Amino acid sequence: MRLTTKGRFAVTAMIDLGLHQHAGPVTLAGIGERQRISLSYLEQLFGKLRRHELVASVRGPGGGYTAARGLESITVAQIIAAVDEPMDATQCGGKRNCHSEDDHTESVCMTHHLWTGLNQKMMAYLNSISLADLVSQQRVGKTAVLRDQRVSRVTNSVPASAGCSVAAV
Repeated sequence: MRLTTKGRFAVTAMIDLGLHQHAGPVTLAGIGERQRISLSYLEQLFGKLRRHELVASVRGPGGGYTAARGLESITVAQIIAAVDEPMDATQCGGKRNCHSEDDHTESVCMTHHLWTGLNQKMMAYLNSISLADLVSQQRVGKTAVLRDQRVSRVTNSVPASAGCSVAAV
C-alpha cells in the first residue's frame, strides 16, 4: 500500500483550488503552473473529481473549476477515492483470499486482520481531514513564512553598532 502520484497530485490540486477559488473559477493551467503538474494530467484528475461531484466546471471566458460544495465537507479520503487511488494494505484487496486470487474460499493469511485494521485507521484518519483544514494550514503556513521573512529583513538591516537588542523585534 502506498499513495501514488495520482492521489498526491489530486490532493495538492484541490488545496490549490481551495486557496484560489475566492477570486472566481480556477484554471487548470494556473494550478499546473503553481504546482508544476502537467495540464493533461490535471485534466484527467479533474474529470474524475467532477464525476464524483467534488468540483464543478465553469465554461467560457473566465471559466475554470470551483469546489462543488463547501471545503469543510470534502475530505482527503473522498479526493483520493475519486481518482481511483486504492488505499488498501492487504494483498487480497479485502477479498479474504490472501493466498491465491483463484482461491474462492476464505483462506486468510496470518496478517490479514492486521492490514485490515490498518486500512480502517487510515480511512478514519483521511476522512477526519477536510479540504478546509488543509487550505487553512496553507494559509497559516504562508503567513508564518511571510512573518519570518519580515523579521529576518528587519534583523539583517539593523547595524551591529546600533547597540540595540535584536530580540526586541
